[in-house]
Amino acid sequence: MPAYKRILLKLSGEALMGDDAYGINRATIVRMVREIQEVTQLGCEVAVVIGGGNIFRGVAGGSVGMDRATADYMGMLATVMNALALADTMRQEGMTARVMSAISIDQVVEPYVRPKALQYLEEGKVVVFAGGTGNPFFTTDTAAALRGAEMGAQIMLKATKVDGVYTADPKKDPSATRYPTLTFDEAIIKNLQVLDATAFALCRDQKLPLKVFSIFKPGALKRVVMGGDEGTLVHV
Repeated sequence: MPAYKRILLKLSGEALMGDDAYGINRATIVRMVREIQEVTQLGCEVAVVIGGGNIFRGVAGGSVGMDRATADYMGMLATVMNALALADTMRQEGMTARVMSAISIDQVVEPYVRPKALQYLEEGKVVVFAGGTGNPFFTTDTAAALRGAEMGAQIMLKATKVDGVYTADPKKDPSATRYPTLTFDEAIIKNLQVLDATAFALCRDQKLPLKVFSIFKPGALKRVVMGGDEGTLVHV
């Protein structure tokens, strides 16, 4: 039995790039979808919040000097593109997914409606949240913390390229060690760049634990869901 019945998985757009400079790497997105499928088969209800950095990176040069709010809305549209790609890959792998957007694009995806999202989760569908919070100046980390709290997730999982939170950058400092657990206050005091400050505060206030792990380690998501020693747990 999984340790968590309902999870909120935060995927960065960059995680979809694989070794590419930007865009979506087909092999990478298929592998991630199969990892998600594995935990749904255990009986875990999965909601996903996805970023848009991989798409936005391709147009970043043109955004220099742009109004911040306008650039953020462009980023929201990028998350919708990623969410559609993720849901379509899930469909091809035999899963049922629903994309819900915080910004209104009714001809393409459903608008975010909390009771409907909860219903989908209870029916065993994967719900992919796009459009961030629907507001500029807020990151998709904050959107993940918000949706995790709204969905009643037992834990928020932040999938990264690093297998946890370290005392220093492990790529630059070979002596850096991984924290097995941290409190939110410790992470803030140590200035550990795990989430932005708004997302941190929301997780702490809502008592929503956070697990940081590497989505690039085969089977890591399953080990996290099963309660194994994987990544770093940040808690109240």
